[in-house]
Amino acid sequence: MEEAFMAMLSHLLHLQNSLDPTSTLFSSASTSSPSSTTPSSLLSTSSAAPLLFFTLASLLSFLAVTRSSGESSSSSTSPSPSPPPPLPDGDYSVAAFRALTTDHIWSLDAPLRDARWRSLYGLSYPVFITVVDKLKPFITASNLSLPADYAVAMVLSRLAHGCSAKTLASRYSLDPYLISKITNMVTRLLATKLYPEFIKIPVGKRRLIETTQGFEELTSLPNICGAIDSTPVKLRRRTKLNPRNIYGCKYGYDAVLLQVVADHKKIFWDVCVKAPGGEDDSSHFRDSLLYKRLTSGDIVWEKVINIRGHHVRPYIVGDWCYPLLSFLMTPFSPNGSGSPPENLFDGMLMKGRSVVVEAIGLLKARWKILQSLNVGVNHAPQTIVACCVLHNLCQIAREPEPEIWKDPDEAGTPARVLESERQFYYYGESLRQALAEDLHQRLSSR
Repeated sequence: MEEAFMAMLSHLLHLQNSLDPTSTLFSSASTSSPSSTTPSSLLSTSSAAPLLFFTLASLLSFLAVTRSSGESSSSSTSPSPSPPPPLPDGDYSVAAFRALTTDHIWSLDAPLRDARWRSLYGLSYPVFITVVDKLKPFITASNLSLPADYAVAMVLSRLAHGCSAKTLASRYSLDPYLISKITNMVTRLLATKLYPEFIKIPVGKRRLIETTQGFEELTSLPNICGAIDSTPVKLRRRTKLNPRNIYGCKYGYDAVLLQVVADHKKIFWDVCVKAPGGEDDSSHFRDSLLYKRLTSGDIVWEKVINIRGHHVRPYIVGDWCYPLLSFLMTPFSPNGSGSPPENLFDGMLMKGRSVVVEAIGLLKARWKILQSLNVGVNHAPQTIVACCVLHNLCQIAREPEPEIWKDPDEAGTPARVLESERQFYYYGESLRQALAEDLHQRLSSR
């Protein structure tokens, strides 16, 4: 027993003797019979002092044993963190977000720290700090009484793991309305403030040359500057007021359509989310700002090469679900029924297109909320674009690539050419034929 307990026990003995000097608790063996010290004899005495003594002594002994066992267990094992307190009504304090961070993470080595942050937030600590620094002025200027790092951490946790607002609210004792409010704010900032910085069309000479060279090393086709594709993003809740089922995609679930163009590094340089899942890829493309800029001549790539007498500007590649245009090359045949030069061209073109397929797979693997989107349809576009911005940040920082998410195989029909596109189509047809013949000649002569 501890010295303090022994001292208190001694005081209690003196107290008992002073209260009842006729009975002693610890008689010597020579003067006391065994029966005089039994618990029954103590409890049957007329004095209340023995009972008072044993009651207090037992209590002190219990406290001493409890304290010593607690100290010994804490010395052998580290204490587990206590759960965060429930969030009071209207309380937006930092303490309510402690469950989203780990106190010991700051003392870890960089590789362990970054691995831990990726498991929590989908990206490493340096990339996380970059996002926080970019968004901090806007979050601080808002009416949200919450530090920027906690707001971003909460949203990234939701995007990376696909949790609903209700699930996070239950897990971290937060108000679901607060979760939704912060999610909407941070995704909107990512989709508007960071989009122009991290999703850019490669019009600069240096980046354009790097991109076309990267695709040429992959496909042997010159002057490819991007690969285009679309993917449905599943909506967890079926949309209301949908009499024509415009959100129902070809895979049987409600969705919104995401269109992206990626470079050879699987970095998106154009993102469009303007169509419900029931719309086809070509219609979505024609409704995009990229299509309007390309057909109007607003985007003019200066890197021009000569292929069999044709002036070939940089172009993007897509599958047969997109129309053949002067700035968009598609396969000759979806089933390999063309001539040897045409089949060779199709194989190389689809090899270049595989880059965007992999980029979409990485996007949905990193940000699992896109596998089953649990936000309202009105907030779906900004959430999807925000994930595309975060994807680019990860690719630029060369974050480890997770296992690619696999969408079902696509079986779309070839896109028809509109009357307004005839001049782009005829020129694109002659360019494609020239590229196919040039490719076949070059590879055959090796």
